[in-house]
Amino acid sequence: MSAVPFDTLKLADRLQAGGFTSEQSRSAAAALAEAMSGADLVTRDHLDAKLSETKADILRWMVGAMAAQTALIVGLVKLLGH
Repeated sequence: MSAVPFDTLKLADRLQAGGFTSEQSRSAAAALAEAMSGADLVTRDHLDAKLSETKADILRWMVGAMAAQTALIVGLVKLLGH
């Protein structure tokens, strides 16, 4: 788990410039920093790996479904052909 670095003082200053009180801006910046320190962020490599796994799973299911359909059709043709 890695934290996203950002300047809490700069955030507090911007919030004050937008009309927050000094206490509100400091509290909001601290709360955001705390929330982001525990955030599980996804890297591009991790996301690409998960997408590859998902694509492989979908492909396996599709091939399996196609095989089942083919077997069903062949069975029906043989059954109805007599």
